[in-house]
Amino acid sequence: MNTIRLTMAQALVRALVAQRTEIDGAELPLFAGVWAIFGHGNVAGLGEALQAAGDSLPTYRAHNEQAMALAAIAYAKTMRRRRMMACTSSIGPGATNMVTAAAVAHVNRLPVLLLPGDVFAGRRPDPVLQQVEDFGDATVSANDCFRPVSRFFDRITRPEQLLTALPQALGVLTDPAACGPVTLALCQDVQAEAFDWPESFFAPRLWHIRRPRPDLRELEAAADLLRGAQAPLIIAGGGVHYAEATEDLADFATAHGIPVAETQAGKSALPHDHPLNLGGIGVTGSSAANQAAERADVILAVGTRLADFATGSWALFRNPARRLIGLNVQPLDAGKRFAVPLVADAGEGLTALSASLGDHTAPAAWTQATTAALAPWRAAVRAATAPTNAPCPSDAQVIGAVQRAIPADAIVVAAAGGLPGELHKLWQAGRPGGYHVEYGFSCMGYEIAGAVGVKLAAPDREVVVLLGDGSWLMMNSEIATSVMLGLKLTVVLLDNGGFGCIDRLQRATGGAGFNNLLADARHAMLPALDFTAQAVGLGAIALKAAGIAELESALAVARDADRTTVIVVDTDPAISTGAGGHWWDVGVPEVSARAEVRRARAEYETQRLQQRLGN
Repeated sequence: MNTIRLTMAQALVRALVAQRTEIDGAELPLFAGVWAIFGHGNVAGLGEALQAAGDSLPTYRAHNEQAMALAAIAYAKTMRRRRMMACTSSIGPGATNMVTAAAVAHVNRLPVLLLPGDVFAGRRPDPVLQQVEDFGDATVSANDCFRPVSRFFDRITRPEQLLTALPQALGVLTDPAACGPVTLALCQDVQAEAFDWPESFFAPRLWHIRRPRPDLRELEAAADLLRGAQAPLIIAGGGVHYAEATEDLADFATAHGIPVAETQAGKSALPHDHPLNLGGIGVTGSSAANQAAERADVILAVGTRLADFATGSWALFRNPARRLIGLNVQPLDAGKRFAVPLVADAGEGLTALSASLGDHTAPAAWTQATTAALAPWRAAVRAATAPTNAPCPSDAQVIGAVQRAIPADAIVVAAAGGLPGELHKLWQAGRPGGYHVEYGFSCMGYEIAGAVGVKLAAPDREVVVLLGDGSWLMMNSEIATSVMLGLKLTVVLLDNGGFGCIDRLQRATGGAGFNNLLADARHAMLPALDFTAQAVGLGAIALKAAGIAELESALAVARDADRTTVIVVDTDPAISTGAGGHWWDVGVPEVSARAEVRRARAEYETQRLQQRLGN
């Protein structure tokens, strides 16, 4: 056996370079690069190996470990999990900063390889700077925080462990059912230790994403349900995008006359003007989709986790006879709520199910009734997003201005606060992939960092970020990264004076305004926040827009700019789109001195009667 002597870190880098993938017939590196913030624990070992790798595995520098991991996650999502990135940090806070991002990837089923530095395996200098010491377990380090938010976790305490750990890690990262974050904690002394590696470990490997076909018995059971359905509905989730099954979905819906509603992750699976696209579903859904969901007797859930926002906390589906079909590559998701499971790739499953149904179509009266509800819904969208002369427009009016100003193939990015709900209702996605909203974990701070990853994956498309002042204050550092890397973004910052979304929720559940808007938080004086000055200080162009007309002019300036532009617009924190939507289960106190809370509790108990705990 031929061998080559390398350090563990050098071997890891060389092995990552050898991994390949195929996209549209072209063979490409599986790993598009590594995000790195160096410190003790990774600079001497992995840092030396990455520097030597050069452009064969590009290294990108960020300003925050959580942000760089979020950028990597957004890159993988934009690439439909066909390509991915790795992230390395020092030990201690550098590592734990990535835990939140790991949770984002875990919930959203997205691949990212996390390579935090770890303590000395040999323990000679223990305890080292930033080392966590457990009084009862000497094997614990800060990196154990990654265990519950990793699909696969290993700590490399000997170089040769990489021979088995890395193939397992790669298997998880490329498995459509198990996909998610992988953590390989790299003990800092082991990174620098040499080993005689078999040359075969570095042989190029071409990865193809598995596309499992459905079990014939499950297929027939699902087809029988759909044949007998009088009011069928499709819910399209993120799995439709990851399986590259948007055309399969369109073909299936059209062939069988079944209307489609979209989750947050599934939005843009069909163009917004497709005649069978009823829009978003659930708490932030359209009236057309939610009316259909309330009446549906068979719901084909394709590639969705059926989280509470999509199901209206399981109070949305009100037909007593309703049945679920779970078409999902992950058996856990396929069988939720006693659904009839159809475990398969979304595209393969829809194709097989269509063949089994033959020329069967849903009752014409049902299809016509559900799609007829689109006209009043679209009128409501136009009204909500229409221009205004108000000095503080609503989020919806800002969305309308952005929609009118940007090209049809642009990608909109958002994550937290009120904007995901308004976008789910109102954004008109013209083509698959144009809607990038992280709402599985709804991570504040994802927006700008995520947009950096989106732009890396789609450099030829305009990327527009919508975020609130709360998310901006949590994490705006990657504006500097976007400028440094030449990744031009347009960032629209809606300043509503605090956490407006949660303030509305607080008041809707009977609470008094408290600790959400800046004015309602404990303060000696309100800070004079200058977001444009902050943006300029990070290297961006910055504009302040007073109202919708100035916002539209600023968007035109941003489009012609040579680098990232931040546009700040003041908005009204109290206004949200009243049309559409559905109840969401948020626990209201049973006992309170406030009459408003008591009234909210009574309404809460009424709504809970609509929840279906079984199928």
